[in-house]
Amino acid sequence: MKEFQTALNKLFSLHTLGIKLGLDNIQSFLNLINNPQNKLKFFHIAGSNGKGSTASFIYSILFQAGYKVGLYTSPHFVKFNERIIVNGKYITDDYIYDFLSKYDKLIEEKKLTFFEVTTALAFDYFVSQKVDYAVIETGLGGRLDATNVITNPVACIITSISLEHTNILGDKISLIAKEKGGIIKKNSKVFIGKLPIEADKVIDEICLEKNVKLIRLEDYLIERGDIVELYSEEVDLKEWFTPLKGNFQKYNAALATLTVAKTLFIDNPKVIYDGLKNVIKNSLIQGRYEIVSDKPKIILDSAHNPAGISAFLSEFIKEKNNYDQSILLFTALKDKDINSMAKIIDNNFEKVYVTEVNYERKELAENLKTIFSENGISTEVIIDKKQFLNDYLKTKTNSCLVITGSMYLIGEIKSILDEINLKK
Repeated sequence: MKEFQTALNKLFSLHTLGIKLGLDNIQSFLNLINNPQNKLKFFHIAGSNGKGSTASFIYSILFQAGYKVGLYTSPHFVKFNERIIVNGKYITDDYIYDFLSKYDKLIEEKKLTFFEVTTALAFDYFVSQKVDYAVIETGLGGRLDATNVITNPVACIITSISLEHTNILGDKISLIAKEKGGIIKKNSKVFIGKLPIEADKVIDEICLEKNVKLIRLEDYLIERGDIVELYSEEVDLKEWFTPLKGNFQKYNAALATLTVAKTLFIDNPKVIYDGLKNVIKNSLIQGRYEIVSDKPKIILDSAHNPAGISAFLSEFIKEKNNYDQSILLFTALKDKDINSMAKIIDNNFEKVYVTEVNYERKELAENLKTIFSENGISTEVIIDKKQFLNDYLKTKTNSCLVITGSMYLIGEIKSILDEINLKK
């Protein structure tokens, strides 16, 4: 409906306010809408990489266990509704429209950002749906992220920590760990993935200070090459499957399993296995080593920092020799460590193309070309992504196109592919 699209466009216009770290603004707004966040039980997840996948695994296991579960992640790829899900269904257009219309004046008065409004909307929707648990992914950082109005989570999860958003979160692993660790609250259990030593130390200190139990994934793992097994008092993961490709996804799945098992004492192997196996169907997760075309091959991946690019390439390199030519279409936001990503990408693709996204924090394609050139990588700039994809899809060669560097790029590519498919 036209009114819905107008309201949504107004919400998107709030992007111009940029990132506004701090909780006063959103807390003031939530106070006026009856503090829905205080009526929910949360699994709160932060991390440099893997937080979206881990959130989806936790959500999927809880769903298979018979709970009514809400999932809040960001960003969306094609449709705004993707950010807010309850039991496998997106939030409705009607609910979004009613919320935005009802609180339109308040949103303007409080000068709320896009993410603040969306977070409040998610909390409000989950209360209306009477969910048993809400699985919440932070936006940026943790301590000052809008989602951190959560005061009493049942579990806090930190998936990974690496250098990212250094202009906002700090230029040291220890500083970033402190920001991510800001989601830790008293009376909750804390679960961490495999963290650098300096990050682990910071999280350990926060847990000691708050007198909460710290549970490390590494203490429950057995690793042999690509084999990852999890053994805890509640559940064993020996032979298990997840449709999310990549060895790193095994760690995300194991962290999710450990979290749910030790928080809610779910020890039914079938529930766990079905939760991991059905994660895409249950959570509708996208953009994780996602193959959207087989002939010619196109892979979309949400990697957006050096650690993410390394994790993707560690998997892609296993199949690279299957292709006569590997091609990369890359972009990144300007607050990312693009130089390090370029160094990691070097020599892994026969052709590299750079582009830019329609987002206020985008890095310009010409700047990306310069950065890659300084690292000895020749690139071509792509302005018309639709024409580029159309041309590639007509190729008959045994090639593979990898598209990565930004979740916003993945979203634009998905929209373009939808258009192309509709015209066929």
